[in-house]
Amino acid sequence: MISERLIIFTRYPQPGKTKTRLIPILGAEGAANFQRQMTEYTITEVKSLVATHPLSIEVHFAGGNVQLMETWLGGDIIYRQQGEGDLGRRMMSAFDISFAAGMSGAIIIGTDCLDLNAKLMDEAFQLLSHNDLVLGPAADGGYYLIGLRRLIPELFVGIDWGTSQVRQQTIEIAQTLNLAIAYLPILNDIDRPEDLDDGLYKPKQLDRIKSKTHSA
Repeated sequence: MISERLIIFTRYPQPGKTKTRLIPILGAEGAANFQRQMTEYTITEVKSLVATHPLSIEVHFAGGNVQLMETWLGGDIIYRQQGEGDLGRRMMSAFDISFAAGMSGAIIIGTDCLDLNAKLMDEAFQLLSHNDLVLGPAADGGYYLIGLRRLIPELFVGIDWGTSQVRQQTIEIAQTLNLAIAYLPILNDIDRPEDLDDGLYKPKQLDRIKSKTHSA
């Protein structure tokens, strides 16, 4: 019986409503296509992970609808519309659904970190087996992955979402609660035009996706 779940937060790639901070450099169509390619890359890595580490997989999406998501990413994935409220409330809801379904561990990832691969996801689940909280720190001060073995609502309240304080505030709350915390390597998210600067961030995956974006 599968007792662990990986939840992917993403958005349906609708031009003008997706990756809006990248529109000045990529245009509305390009930014949406970039979102599409990043999500598809993430799904590929997740499927690689599932081949060796059986998991329940869910995609929690914003924008679009289930039919559009199935047409885009396939019908072999469970899709859920993200809940209402800020990012914290939406993540808390996703964890709540998973633990209510009997999961012994759950991890949420986004699709903005192209260095997050199947090996690191597997490492996160290994760490989660003997820690209360697993974080994948992002270089911008947030996190690209969070894993829990039970719902801990305090971790999602009073956080300045979208700022460089997110990770530190989360850690401070976790320390107050005496949680055992494990960390993955610090990686880069792609959120802003400067994140696409070749001098700042240029993994091989980004080269491939950028070329597809501009040629699409």
